Amino acid sequence: MTTSPAPANPFGNSISTADIVESLGFFDSWEDRYRYIIDLGRELPALPESLRTDDRLVRGCQSQVWIDVNEDDERLQLAVDSDAFIVKGLLAVVLAAYNNKTREAILAFDIDTYFEELGLMQHLSPTRGNGLRAMVARIREAASD
Repeated sequence: MTTSPAPANPFGNSISTADIVESLGFFDSWEDRYRYIIDLGRELPALPESLRTDDRLVRGCQSQVWIDVNEDDERLQLAVDSDAFIVKGLLAVVLAAYNNKTREAILAFDIDTYFEELGLMQHLSPTRGNGLRAMVARIREAASD
């Protein structure tokens, strides 16, 4: 966990898991859903180069993924980035569940049910699914510290 300021993002603040579930429900095809997920990722601010360090790099991801964790008023503030557009979108989906939440809320949130509601895991490649699980594990680990 760090005390460096990370760029703010709308996920977990003005964009919730319910918003994402509802929005994805509007699309009939997974091609359109992927485009929407990629668009979500475009709403994430870039992580400053100074925060793209090895200790923030998530192992087990096909792409490069960085997660920076700060605590403010007992809520974890997450800043993330990736070198892949779809992964940035997946990070946005995860942040809707975890960003700006207390440690207890993060650990209590049923991420598997959320992913089931989205129909997400069965539409990702096995390596992308493993990467998504690695991102979730990193955030849950930070909440457990």
